[in-house]
Amino acid sequence: METRTALVTGAAQGLGQEFAVALAGRGYRVAGLDLVPQPETAERVPDYVELIADVTDEAQIASALDLVIERFGTLHVLVNNAGVYPESAFEDTTPEEWRRVMRVNLEAPFLMARAVLPHLKAAGWGRIVNITSAAVLTAPPTMVAYVSSKAGLIGLTRTLASALGPYGITVNAIAPSMVRTATAERTVGADGGFERVLLQQAVPRTQQPCDLVSTLLYVVDEGSGFLTGQTLNVAGGSAYL
Repeated sequence: METRTALVTGAAQGLGQEFAVALAGRGYRVAGLDLVPQPETAERVPDYVELIADVTDEAQIASALDLVIERFGTLHVLVNNAGVYPESAFEDTTPEEWRRVMRVNLEAPFLMARAVLPHLKAAGWGRIVNITSAAVLTAPPTMVAYVSSKAGLIGLTRTLASALGPYGITVNAIAPSMVRTATAERTVGADGGFERVLLQQAVPRTQQPCDLVSTLLYVVDEGSGFLTGQTLNVAGGSAYL
């Protein structure tokens, strides 16, 4: 089997960083894309390609992909991990905030998938993995925009799976619970968000980034070619998809 190449968005820290490290450990060449530099990820991943770009900007995405192809020659796996999750009452959610969340959480995966598709087709094999959320079913009332965007991402996953199956490309989603990352700590940690989610789970601990790694590796595995259009709920029993 040829050496595979993977691109992970939101790779500077947290879940994206753990995904990049895990894929490298499985033998993938890895490129990471984020709005900011990724020195910690680069230190943990050999032969890492650091891409600083905005996932909502088509021109920046195209330039970033050019660098990946220039370095590795091909691309096989896209992990759409970048996202935002502001928390506010519905009445306080402005149209501008709604559009921002939709752009990052739903439009960006569409743009990324559209951009990488020619390379996955050329490789004759591909995996697209979208990181959605178990909040789609638990539906916290202060995350209307976030939940709506992630529900849309599940729809995108299913329809892309139908469209891309004939090319040997699978498309699946992973739905975590609330993962303890630096961003989550800043966003919801101070308000007791982790504790509220913990009370809903069957597994009595807060989810860590490493809890998602085995699922990601399963989804992108060579032997998982018959798995597509699915949303794998990895949320400690807090929701059932």
